Amino acid sequence: MTPGGGGPMKDCEYSQISTHSSSPMESPHKKKKIAARRKWEVFPGRNKFFCNGRIMMARQTGVFYLTLVLILVTSGLFFAFDCPYLAVKITPAIPVVGGILFFFVMGTLLRTSFSDPGVLPRATPDEAADLERQIDIANGTSSGGYRPPPRTREVIINGQTVKLKYCFTCKIFRPPRASHCSLCDNCVERFDHHCPWVGNCVGKRNYRFFYMFILSLSFLTVFIFAFVITHVILRSQQTGFLNALKDSPASVLEAVVCFFSVWSIVGLSGFHTYLISSNQTTNEDIKGSWSNKRGKENYNPYSYGNIITNCCAALCGPISPSLIDRRGFIQPDTPQPAAPTNGITMYGATQSQSNMAAATPLLQSEPSLTSEELPLPGKTTLGTPCATLSLGQPTPPSSMPNLTSETVLTDMIPLKEEHDGHQFLTPEEAPSPPGMLSTGSPITHSHTLHVLSLASQDSLHEDSVRGLVKLSSV
Repeated sequence: MTPGGGGPMKDCEYSQISTHSSSPMESPHKKKKIAARRKWEVFPGRNKFFCNGRIMMARQTGVFYLTLVLILVTSGLFFAFDCPYLAVKITPAIPVVGGILFFFVMGTLLRTSFSDPGVLPRATPDEAADLERQIDIANGTSSGGYRPPPRTREVIINGQTVKLKYCFTCKIFRPPRASHCSLCDNCVERFDHHCPWVGNCVGKRNYRFFYMFILSLSFLTVFIFAFVITHVILRSQQTGFLNALKDSPASVLEAVVCFFSVWSIVGLSGFHTYLISSNQTTNEDIKGSWSNKRGKENYNPYSYGNIITNCCAALCGPISPSLIDRRGFIQPDTPQPAAPTNGITMYGATQSQSNMAAATPLLQSEPSLTSEELPLPGKTTLGTPCATLSLGQPTPPSSMPNLTSETVLTDMIPLKEEHDGHQFLTPEEAPSPPGMLSTGSPITHSHTLHVLSLASQDSLHEDSVRGLVKLSSV
């Protein structure tokens, strides 16, 4: 401290808490900026993502590439070798119609393959633990039981009882018509099936595009096959059958591919047309979950009872938004530190504390004042330069009252006669700076007093009782 006295504000100098860095002991120049990660990078399912998460596919995509090759090669050969001859001999509308069908097929295929089929997000650890407690409470299971509780719930849909099954992987009760795909390892809403030809699951969000793909592919296959045969017949009439095959060898390859694929594609289109008209899924139809006859007990509760209404609901209804937010950013965990309860002041514990302490002296002290330990009277200049910080909530220096009367001291500090059986310290037994305490005011031993003396400028009375505030001063 500077001798001579220049006012109480010049007697103490303090170090302040830095609020610019997250840790007071860490230099702000050494902090490394962590790049934000998107959710698709840590997606728990077995999916592959491309274009920064915009494209979502299954992991097994080999058959999908085969589908692309077959469509591109067959259509390319048709437009290169057959369409020029047909456009001249028959009509120029043939390549135009073929081009429209081709682009529609490719658009619906890519839309089916690259979109989210309706994946349901998995439960967080807290949600899974809460659901487990609800299951235990509902079934009345005890910790010593060996039989696991039932993992089903029942809901009523249009008068039919539908069971909701519990998914042990996703830790959720699956909604009605949802199922867990073993290949993608995801629960899919209104799960139809996993189609390797499109490289993705077929569910609620991409079923209409899948149906339009197979339907348009059926028309394209029939269209190419029909006009390839027409091309060969027209050439055979002019130069003979063998010469026609020699003049257009690509037509043979197109005819073979279309002949062997048209039956399966057209059959698949017819099957899904039946499913749409009855408002069923492939999964439900294979399991025989519902019947189309209203008189039976297992009548389909999802059917509207009208073929046109069922088709409009499946093909023209609104598309539900994706629930997984795969391109969203991962929010970093920011645990909130609890206020210390052991009496030791945390150095820059929380952001609010550091902000308030930026304009407050940094005090290194032992257990500070509690709600019962009020400031001592007779300290007229204590509140201006120096103040004692309470735990968790720093108090501005101007918040300490100036008590100057001995009567107020006796009201706040219990007297010796009111506490029989307790041992008290007299001012002689507990030395303190002169002029701070009255000689006739006893102090209880159960309270720790923090006394600051600005009169003594050479030392801070390190030999005083425990609880005196230690200041960093010059």
